[in-house]
Amino acid sequence: MKKLITLMTLLCLTVGAYAIEIELSGSVISDNQKMITSRYMGYVKNMAVSEGDIVKKGQLLYEIDSKEIEAAERQVDLAISQARLALQMNKSQYTNVLTNLARHQRLFEKKMVSKYELETLELAAANLKDMVEIAEKQVKQAEAKKEEVLNQYKYLKVTAPNDGVIVDKKLNEGEMAIPGMPAVVLTDLSRLKVVAEISESQLGYIKVGKEVELTIPSIAFSTKGKISSIIPSSNPMTHKFKIKMEFDKKSASVYPGMYTKIIIKRDDDANQQ
Repeated sequence: MKKLITLMTLLCLTVGAYAIEIELSGSVISDNQKMITSRYMGYVKNMAVSEGDIVKKGQLLYEIDSKEIEAAERQVDLAISQARLALQMNKSQYTNVLTNLARHQRLFEKKMVSKYELETLELAAANLKDMVEIAEKQVKQAEAKKEEVLNQYKYLKVTAPNDGVIVDKKLNEGEMAIPGMPAVVLTDLSRLKVVAEISESQLGYIKVGKEVELTIPSIAFSTKGKISSIIPSSNPMTHKFKIKMEFDKKSASVYPGMYTKIIIKRDDDANQQ
């Protein structure tokens, strides 16, 4: 009987000395998913991608019709023409008044014109000088507005900010693109992670940086990763915590949404921490 108790005690100690595994189910996500939207409103005239397309940085995603910007450009061109015409007329009048003023100054020295006539021309010259300066400012403002309108053309073509895969397309050709409303969703395949939920009671056995074993059964891919973050659940009633694990996908064709098995080895030392 004493031998049996001793054997069972040794067995328990042996099992406790070995690591105990925590098995979890998770899925692959991208840590860099972007909602692509346009800066200006307009109809989509060219949707260059479809769901599932793999795109490169700078590749055209979609293009917005330029009719509204073209209309704004025509209005600005008209404003520039009017401002330049006003400037030309004011400069011409100013030049004539200066010529007349110079003649009256000579005549005034000879007492051939009155001081009132001279002062009237001096006032007219000062007013026209102000009008010329105002017209010059108006021309510069109109030209700056033209530059602003022309700058909008480059935003009509929406391109990919990084390599990735199109996981959702919310607009088609002929539909209205609205600033702030996502048109396509781009997922970065170079920043993949595995996400899973772990119970509160198991938190004592894990920590950031701890190594884990990951398996994606659908492509028979196994690798090692490590816990990169532990995130409290937004719902306190579940008593669950979200963990994210980073890993090297190597040359495997890993995509967001893939089911993943996770094994985390724990031991008594981890529990004591």
